[in-house]
This record gives sequence, structure tokens and C-alpha cells, in this order.
Amino acid sequence: MKLSKIAMVALATSFLSTGVAMATDYGPWQVRVRALAVLPDVSSTITPIGGRASVDQSYVPELDISYFLNDNVSMELILATTDHNVSAKATSLGNLDLGDVWLLPPTLLLQYHMAPEAVINPYVGAGLNYTISYASGLPNGSPLVNIHYSDNVGLALQAGVDIKMNDDWFWNVDVKKLFLNTKVTIDAGSLGIVRGNVDLDPWIVGVGIGKRF
Repeated sequence: MKLSKIAMVALATSFLSTGVAMATDYGPWQVRVRALAVLPDVSSTITPIGGRASVDQSYVPELDISYFLNDNVSMELILATTDHNVSAKATSLGNLDLGDVWLLPPTLLLQYHMAPEAVINPYVGAGLNYTISYASGLPNGSPLVNIHYSDNVGLALQAGVDIKMNDDWFWNVDVKKLFLNTKVTIDAGSLGIVRGNVDLDPWIVGVGIGKRF
């Protein structure tokens, strides 16, 4: 009787375990595709005209590629580019439309996956991004002559969760905080050179799907 009870407990434990865990017989590669909302959290200084920079939100696709060093630790490379409209508000020259700028911030993160065999697998990450500004341009009819954004290196923090659909595919929800800074130089013609120091510091919220290889 005692052996029978032990066997029943073992069988029940095994059954419950299969409900919360799945085997991890994978290769080291993982790919995700996400839809992103890029939400800048802007602070700035503008000299000598004062005011503040304003950068609009952007919604873009993203591709990321991960390589697992072991079951829990991976390295992830995030690839996406975003288009933003930029303006300077409440300056001594009034509100200025500074046109559009594209940002390409490739980001490399070291991640820790907390439950790699479970259906619900949370993770956290930290790393670096290098933000490249390109294709910036002033709007037609602008009183300004030229605008330039500097490239820069910043930190990145991340938290997310993978939710398995089956042995190969999973849903993903991910939140990142990037610390991005750019120096803006504006040729205002007869008014001289205007300089801005802009911290973009966006929150990046993504949902998507992934596959492990």
C-alpha cells in the first residue's frame, strides 16, 4: 500500500510537471520578429534660443537574433530603424519644425532566461546600443539652413517573457529602456548656430513571435 501511494504521488508529480515545462532539445540560435512602439522620453537643452526638444513616437517592425551560450544565458542583437519628427518648442524664435530624422540603434544585450524549460520563460537583459542618425532633413520653406545629429553610444536595459506555443514557436512580449543622447547642430543662417543636447531615452515596447533552432 505504501509503495502504491508513492507511485501515485510520483505519477501525479510527473503529470503536473509536463503542464509547466517542455523539453529544450534545441540548437543555440533563436530569432524573433516584433512590432514595436518607440516612445521617446525626451529631455534637452537648446543654446542660445532656449526651449525644449520634442520627438514624436514611432511604430516599426524589429528583427532580433539570439545565440545561447547555455540554457540560461544568451546574447541578443536587435535590429530596427525608426523615423521621428523633431521640433523645438517655446524657443525665443517660437516653435520650430526641425523636420524628420531616422535613427538606427543596433543593440547588443546579454540576457538571463529564468525558466528555459517552462512554458512561461521570463528574462532580463542589459547591454549597449550605438545610435546612428541618418536621412535628417528640414521641412520645405524652413527658415533654417541645415541640421545635423551626432551618433552616440548608450546603455540598454530589457525585461520580457517568452510564452511557448509548441516545441519550436513562442509568443514574446518585451520592454526595453534605451539611453540615447544626440548632439544637434542647426545652421540658422543670419541667426547663427543653434546647438541642442537631446536625451531621447525611449521606452520600446514590443510584441511578436519567435522560433528556436
